[in-house]
Amino acid sequence: MDPKTQLELDAAAFRRLLAHLDAHKDVQNIDLMNTAGFCRNCLAKWYRAAAGEQGIELSDEAARERVYGMPYGEWKAKYQR
Repeated sequence: MDPKTQLELDAAAFRRLLAHLDAHKDVQNIDLMNTAGFCRNCLAKWYRAAAGEQGIELSDEAARERVYGMPYGEWKAKYQR
C-alpha cells in the first residue's frame, strides 16, 4: 500500500472512531480508560501532539473540541455523569 492511501485510510478510521464515540456519549471517559487504556482526552492529546509534529500550534481546547465535537465544557455539562 502506498503511503498516501495508508494516510487516507488512517484518517478515515480516526473519523469513524470519533463518530462512534460521538454516537455513544453515554460511555464515560473513565469507562474507556478502565477498559481500553485511553479516553477522549487522550485522543485530544495525541491529536495535539500530531499537529505539533507538523509544526501546527493547536491549543488543548481546540484539540478537545475536535475530539468531542463541541467545546469540552459544553460536553461535560451535557454528558458527563
